[in-house]
Amino acid sequence: MLDLYYWTTPNGHKITIYLEEAGLPYNLKPVNIGAGEQFAPGFLAIAPNNRIPAIVDHAPADGGSPLSLFESGAILVYLAEKTGKFLKSDLRGRHETMQWLFWQMGGLGPMAGQNHHFSQYAPEKLPYAIERYVKETGRLYGVLNKRLADRAFVAGEYSIADMACYPWIVPHERQGQNLDDFPHLARWFDEIADRPAVKRAYAIAAKVSQAPVVTDASRSILFGQSAKTVK
Repeated sequence: MLDLYYWTTPNGHKITIYLEEAGLPYNLKPVNIGAGEQFAPGFLAIAPNNRIPAIVDHAPADGGSPLSLFESGAILVYLAEKTGKFLKSDLRGRHETMQWLFWQMGGLGPMAGQNHHFSQYAPEKLPYAIERYVKETGRLYGVLNKRLADRAFVAGEYSIADMACYPWIVPHERQGQNLDDFPHLARWFDEIADRPAVKRAYAIAAKVSQAPVVTDASRSILFGQSAKTVK
């Protein structure tokens, strides 16, 4: 059995999608990041970066003590290796998937996240910052659209790379992007949205919380951290 420490963000959705797709049983442990629950000592013991998601696997493959992991990309790789699902085992297939997983972790996620911050959440609207990140998000959408022009999924077959990218495309309107401008991406997006496991994952999110992650009350908790936060 796995414990999943989760909140209703794109990175949280990645893991519920995987677990629902793979049929792995898990205990959902919500961590309300807007209320500061990510700073609880028990959570920091498994997620020292005070971010969701994190997991604890009580039955790791080596038969040892429970294994904890943080960082959504690392968790996806771990689960894929544990189950043998959604990550090819051959050299070329594995690394084709891995490079696109890393592309999401290093590019699409951070850039879209900055897009959200400056266009939606920043108390002062800075035109340069908004334009910078909206354009860069659009460039990354273009990269993904081109990649999907001649294949069904990011790495050919449905994989953890798709599960990593999809939740960051869901808020495309808030990111200032029109999927009509990216027809191959739009086709892929609709196909993944229609998967039963993806629908279940987002239904779980709706049950956990339908409130916005960022509110006036939570703004300082989410965006007011510094080196002094790490104790």
